[in-house]
Amino acid sequence: MSGAGRRRRGTSSITPSPTSSSSSSSSGRLEPRPSQLPPWNFSQVLGDLPPAAAAGRRNADEVSAIEFDGRGEYLAAGDHTGRVILFRRADEDAARPRAELERADRAGAPPPPRYSFATEFRSHEPEFDVLHSLEIGEKIKRVRWCARPNRSLCLLATNDRTVKLWKVSEHKAAPKEGDGEPRRSTSTAASLLLREPRSERATTKRRGSSPDSAELIEKVGDVGDGYSAKCRRVFDRAHEFNINSISNNCDGETFVSADDLRINLWHLEVTSQCFNIVDLKPADMEDLVEVITKAEFHPSSCSLLAYGSSRGLVRLVDLRRSALCDQSVRTFRDRGSRPQPSTFFTEIISCITDLKFTGEGRHLLTRDYMNLKLWDMRVETSPVATYKVHEFLRPKLSELYTEDYIFDRFSCCASKDGSYFATGSYSNTFKVFSRTAAQTTGTTLEASTNPYRVQSQAPAKIPALLSNFSLGVSRKGQDGPRSDGKEEIPCNMASRVIHLAWHPTENFIVCAANNSLYMYHT
Repeated sequence: MSGAGRRRRGTSSITPSPTSSSSSSSSGRLEPRPSQLPPWNFSQVLGDLPPAAAAGRRNADEVSAIEFDGRGEYLAAGDHTGRVILFRRADEDAARPRAELERADRAGAPPPPRYSFATEFRSHEPEFDVLHSLEIGEKIKRVRWCARPNRSLCLLATNDRTVKLWKVSEHKAAPKEGDGEPRRSTSTAASLLLREPRSERATTKRRGSSPDSAELIEKVGDVGDGYSAKCRRVFDRAHEFNINSISNNCDGETFVSADDLRINLWHLEVTSQCFNIVDLKPADMEDLVEVITKAEFHPSSCSLLAYGSSRGLVRLVDLRRSALCDQSVRTFRDRGSRPQPSTFFTEIISCITDLKFTGEGRHLLTRDYMNLKLWDMRVETSPVATYKVHEFLRPKLSELYTEDYIFDRFSCCASKDGSYFATGSYSNTFKVFSRTAAQTTGTTLEASTNPYRVQSQAPAKIPALLSNFSLGVSRKGQDGPRSDGKEEIPCNMASRVIHLAWHPTENFIVCAANNSLYMYHT
């Protein structure tokens, strides 16, 4: 169930069938709808490398999780090496180009946010589970910000089995005598997401202390303005299967961690025990029919929790009803979307890969392999709207299954007011949709400095059959265009946009493409 990380991957691109422009539209909207989506502009890139350096990078440098804090002042990114990198918003006018400030003045709008490197620390190390003879990787699966009790930053980071609570504090060191001003880091933007932790950083741990009081102290730099990261809590030994999600409660005191079969409720101050609130493990594992794929707390009601499953269901449970939430108060299921008869592949692509509450909790946004769906919390039987992401891949499900791409778990994000949504796709692209726009096809953007380049390129006449993944040549030696005269749409399956995050207060998106973070604004 949790072996997706060990699946093999192809290295070349495939050619999907021609796309269709049809998409489902929502009904029952009374508000006026604009004729088109607002344009998106490139804002900033962090971690971008020149082609020569990018060719030699390691897969371990890839970003595996991104998250804004509640005010949008900080951005956290986790990678496959177990590091957490923090970026801080830097909107000083003095640091902005004059031309950018003049454009903002003419437009009558403030300039978009810009972020600079703040600090990084090693959150997780590779481990070995002796009891199960299992290697546990250091890859950061999720990062979640906690409420700020003071000027310090608190965030949760997890790998496959262990959740850690980190406290990051900013401190200002007085300049040494004789120095005109504190020394500054000379790191380039291209190295922020790629460099190894500095060798001079020391890690110490109090010995003989309890898990609750143990603090892992990592010295982060010794220049003028710096940060110190401390591991305040370690929440472990509670999951038999790999953790797929963590979610903070709006009460600021508790959070949940979910694996394939169980969801556990933790208190941020207690590591010695947790409460199992959802348990799908049957007495006989052969009777298992579904697994948990994502869990998320309601943004304003601390007793409501939603979790998605591999069957395409989203269950809403109320923690006040019983200690074990084996009965849901609502079950969201799209009863009209599945083709009849149901096949092996349609069951796989219906798996919920991500879910988010939007519009202050009035709506629910879910992502499966093919679609992005918007649900009204009062309607369980069908979504308000269905947005097709890459429908042209549907005829190729068999090939996608063979190469394990069908198991890719794309995330989704939404604006604060729930008016806009975004989700990733292949060919290094992502799509932005509007709840009120006349069109439901959305806008396709490329994760690059020229986001609309993918739309300006004309589709090429390429082989109609699926390309061979290992050799990069077409099957049966067919090199010409389709016999029916239709043009194919190239799709690079090895280049994906999995992780995205939306700024909590502005129309500002950050997406992860391999080792880089690309940022866009309206």
